[in-house]
Amino acid sequence: MNKIYLIFLTAIISGFSIFINKFGVEFNNPYVFTFIKNSVVFIFLFGLILLLKEHNNFKLLKRNDWYKLIIIGFIGGSIPFLLFFKGLQITSSANASFIHKTMFLYVAVLAYIFLKERFSWKVFAASGALILGNFLLLKLTWQPFNIGDAMILVATLFWAVENTLSKHILQNVPSKITAFSRMFFGSIFILIFLVASGNINEMFVLTQNQLLWAIVPSVFLVLYLLTWYEGLKYIPATLATAILLLGSPITTLLNIIQAGASITLQQSFGIALLVSGITMFLYSVEEIKLPSPTKFVT
Repeated sequence: MNKIYLIFLTAIISGFSIFINKFGVEFNNPYVFTFIKNSVVFIFLFGLILLLKEHNNFKLLKRNDWYKLIIIGFIGGSIPFLLFFKGLQITSSANASFIHKTMFLYVAVLAYIFLKERFSWKVFAASGALILGNFLLLKLTWQPFNIGDAMILVATLFWAVENTLSKHILQNVPSKITAFSRMFFGSIFILIFLVASGNINEMFVLTQNQLLWAIVPSVFLVLYLLTWYEGLKYIPATLATAILLLGSPITTLLNIIQAGASITLQQSFGIALLVSGITMFLYSVEEIKLPSPTKFVT
């Protein structure tokens, strides 16, 4: 688990990213916003691959690898992004953060079935602490889902499937290639959606301010992808997605600072539960033996 620090870094980036993205979708058509942001990301990732002279790795991919990468682009780089940012425009960033952070539960089930990840009963206690801690931290109240919440939940389910598949394919495909493919193929699918839905016309009437709010979040997404896929390659998917919950306190703290408020006792207790839950995960999730990866040029 020598790469676990990368997942902690991903959680920090995620905390800032959700806060920043809330401002982005307020200024843009969420679908156009998503396309521009994702396109900037795959262009940057491709440039990084060229800069590091890792482009020869594309030639080592097998046909089956390409099929899986296209699927990752579809279920991870297009549909969930469209749903998430449309949902974020409708619901609150707190609700979005809470729903998104339940992803570790779905990944745990999928990883148990398909990746043969095994964990002790302590994981269930840790899961309860994480969910309750996040709920208290965000000061949520029980209420029916609105359409925005539903969109974000469906997006989260798609990402859970994609992360499980990515964990599998990362044993044979370099992390940067996986990240690039997710955003490249995802952008193609989003472009098709924009043309089919008539939203493509709004690409040509964007203001300078709107373009700025589409590009700024791209920086966070690039950093997120680079740290996430490299870390996910070496640690259990269940543990990795659980650690992402540490991004929630960051988003909440940023919202508190923006509002000029202060942390309540309830929120402090929520943060304590999150830290306790992550600690329990670290000591209860067993790292599985991974198959020997294909040797790629680095």
